[in-house]
Amino acid sequence: MVAKNSLVGSIWLRQYFGLSSYPLTHHSYIGSGPKTEILPNGHIQQTFGPGYAPSLNTPLSHWEFALKYDHVDLPFYKAVLSRIDEAYIKTYIHNAPTSKYTRKTGFLYEFLLGKDLGITTSTGNYVDLIDSNRYVTGNIQKNNKWRVNNNLLGNAAFCPIIRRSETLDNLLSWNLLREIESLREKYSAETFMRAVNYLYRKETKSSYEIEHERPSPQRVDRFVSLLQQAGQVPSSIFLEEQSLTSWQNSIVDSRFAATGFRDFQNYVGESMPNFIEKIHYICPPPQLVGSLMKGLSDLAGETTGLSSLVRASMIAFGFVFIHPFEDGNGRLHRFLIHDVLLRDLVVPGDIILPVSAHILNHMSEYDAALEAYSVPLVKMADYLLDSKGEMTIKNADEIEAYYRYPDLTKQTLYLTQTIRSTVLEELPMELYFIQHYDELKKEIQDIVDMPDKDINLMILFLYQNKGNLSKGKRKSFEKLTDDEIAKMEDSFKAIFLNF
Repeated sequence: MVAKNSLVGSIWLRQYFGLSSYPLTHHSYIGSGPKTEILPNGHIQQTFGPGYAPSLNTPLSHWEFALKYDHVDLPFYKAVLSRIDEAYIKTYIHNAPTSKYTRKTGFLYEFLLGKDLGITTSTGNYVDLIDSNRYVTGNIQKNNKWRVNNNLLGNAAFCPIIRRSETLDNLLSWNLLREIESLREKYSAETFMRAVNYLYRKETKSSYEIEHERPSPQRVDRFVSLLQQAGQVPSSIFLEEQSLTSWQNSIVDSRFAATGFRDFQNYVGESMPNFIEKIHYICPPPQLVGSLMKGLSDLAGETTGLSSLVRASMIAFGFVFIHPFEDGNGRLHRFLIHDVLLRDLVVPGDIILPVSAHILNHMSEYDAALEAYSVPLVKMADYLLDSKGEMTIKNADEIEAYYRYPDLTKQTLYLTQTIRSTVLEELPMELYFIQHYDELKKEIQDIVDMPDKDINLMILFLYQNKGNLSKGKRKSFEKLTDDEIAKMEDSFKAIFLNF
């Protein structure tokens, strides 16, 4: 019997098997009474009363507690199951063959470890593998052997987990298409078309700026062309190597154009002043890339009909975490957000959302979403960097499951909030600006009849500084008097009342 004030479930298993690097999001304890606390990092610390304590202080007793009460964590599950002797697993199932927890255990053992337990059949009513009230679930696939409804989002090659919350459920209930159509009703077709034409270029430049790149006009044009193709490649091939490689070639410097998925170890890092490399993310070993991308492609096909916001998150973040190319992964990751939303018809084909512009204006939130996945991985990985900066991962087998079964809860919440803010804030602002641009241009021309390029530059500078021309920009208009500039500032503020 487990004593009071002691570890139980996943956190007990983590200590017992020496898996301290695994970042569990739910910590359970046995105490005098129930108590739940949400930690600053969002993890849950939950205390259960004595009556919840497992009757035996054994790995399988704590495993069953974890299945009942802790968060689903497939990489951790694989690490635990691989450390329990197969004979004990078989005995556990044999002693309670109709129990839903032994049947779930049998299914997960074979799913995660790729081994057949040699048990011919199971009995009992079908039971859902994971709780659809607590997790975003996929289309059910009935597993006859274990009498389990496999409602995971993906397959053994790639299968993300996304926990539900009241916040996420509220965001997913929001009707993106209806919101866009209501905006369309407020503006003329001409205004909408002009705004979209402008947003293609803004989205392109913002996506490059996130990567701290200044592309040539030709590369800008190629990325705009790519955005205009979003959602048009058949669903059966849009995540295949040939399609993605073609897209990568179109947006990167020709010297870094790939011929296919990478066959070398890659990482994301930065060189510090002392010439030590700071590692931000360790990409999957090259031998995993092909199967991970196949799993991601399968996921896209198997989740058709599910929430498009969830699909956009799984596909876009799944892609960038697999990092199949040396260059261009971030831009393709953001392109895939647009592609899925248009592919699923929740964004009209004649619209582009300024998602990258929103990301650029809130980079700390974007970085936090990426680091929620990357930071634990860097801590788990055992790697070497040689003098040339080439990386070798020494425990690739140990961390493989972290790539295959990512917890994308935080990334999905982030992206749904980002898309909502983009539609409710950035898109209306751009439409409002386009609608009033011509009016302001005419007023400025009435103040001083100057060339169009100077008027456009003045409007841009006023827009950037909330209606005031900064001292640094003043030198671009040396021919104008202070009184004329003041009148232009007043016109901007009068026209853009809601700026």
